[in-house]
Amino acid sequence: MKKILVSGAEGFIGRHVLDVLQSRGTYEIHAVRCKRSYRKVAGIRWHQADLLDAGQTAKLIKDTRPDFLLHFAWCTKPKEYWTSEQNRLWENASIDLAERFYENGGKKMVGAGTCAEYKWSSDVFFEQETPLQPATLYGQCKSRVASFLEQYSRKHGVYSAWGRIFFVYGPYEDPCRFVPSIMRSLLENKPALCTHGTQCRDFLYVKDVASAFVALLESDVIGAVNISSGQPVVLKDVIYRIADMLHRRELIQLGSLAAPKNETRQIVGDNHRLTDEVGWRPGYDLETGLAQTMLYWRKMREK
Repeated sequence: MKKILVSGAEGFIGRHVLDVLQSRGTYEIHAVRCKRSYRKVAGIRWHQADLLDAGQTAKLIKDTRPDFLLHFAWCTKPKEYWTSEQNRLWENASIDLAERFYENGGKKMVGAGTCAEYKWSSDVFFEQETPLQPATLYGQCKSRVASFLEQYSRKHGVYSAWGRIFFVYGPYEDPCRFVPSIMRSLLENKPALCTHGTQCRDFLYVKDVASAFVALLESDVIGAVNISSGQPVVLKDVIYRIADMLHRRELIQLGSLAAPKNETRQIVGDNHRLTDEVGWRPGYDLETGLAQTMLYWRKMREK
């Protein structure tokens, strides 16, 4: 049975990845947690380790000796993560984790990147064509880890891939982010304060993001791959779809929040590497993903 280690396994995407891996039935799954408390899941072997501590990372890899590594752990606190100095710590920790993994016989590592690694000057972003010119510390640090992996893999003849995530939504997302903030406001019968909503973004349901990462891991594809839907969606269309689910259009207040200055009009990832080379297909369209997400936030409100 193939042994796999998942970092950030209790995070927004990581917990869904565990579900996908379990459904395969072909993995001995090892999951990393930083805190003592954790979500008990049958068939998951949990390890407590602070990956920002090189000594703990070394012990974790030595104890588990995984064949495969899915790396999601990073600083993700909304609004703060764009500029947090913790990004530098996670950059170094991720490189150290990768080196330890390969030195101990690891076969393939897949890391979680971001569309923020690209220069946000074009409408559609292509892995091989769009310039990498991140405007934030978060994007810069992620990009340097991707560059390290590419160079290390080429030098040592090992396999690695880097999934650049665009706009993900779904259960367990931080409540302050775009989709849950709209849903929670409307569920509480409160006005949903929004910007003008004319921006175009590329949304992908979190379960599809999770399945895309596992598909990338299991494929022969290496290098950067956009984890995206490839479809532009106008934000106000998403907002009104959510409102129509609850019959609360009157609570939508477009233009009540100022949009960031010089905000990029459209951010969409070309996903042909993901669909054509990896062979992945989404399991959810936007309507279904939003409906599933709404069910989750309804349950959270009832607790």
